[in-house]
Amino acid sequence: MTLRVAKFAIGQVVRHRIYPFRGIIFDVDPVFANTEEWWLAIPAEVRPRKDQPFYHLLAENAQTEYVAYVSEQNLVPDTSDEPLRHPMIASMFDRGADGSYRAKAAAAN
Repeated sequence: MTLRVAKFAIGQVVRHRIYPFRGIIFDVDPVFANTEEWWLAIPAEVRPRKDQPFYHLLAENAQTEYVAYVSEQNLVPDTSDEPLRHPMIASMFDRGADGSYRAKAAAAN
């Protein structure tokens, strides 16, 4: 098995290279970790490979906010500097003065 390093990081803002949405990464799977049914529902001509990192995003498009699961091959950095509006961002990230996002520290139990 080939060791792969994720191209994107938690807290990074990305956009989909085909579809009109963007979001912030809150988790990474080193390889595909969703259901076979989910994967097969993607049209074959755009279905991504499973042997790459997949990212969990707090995503948004012009109409709504949602959680997305996206392959690395379909993401590019978002350089728009436009603020994100997803309502879950404030509970998971702090925004720095430079506009970057940092994951909030987990609460101690």
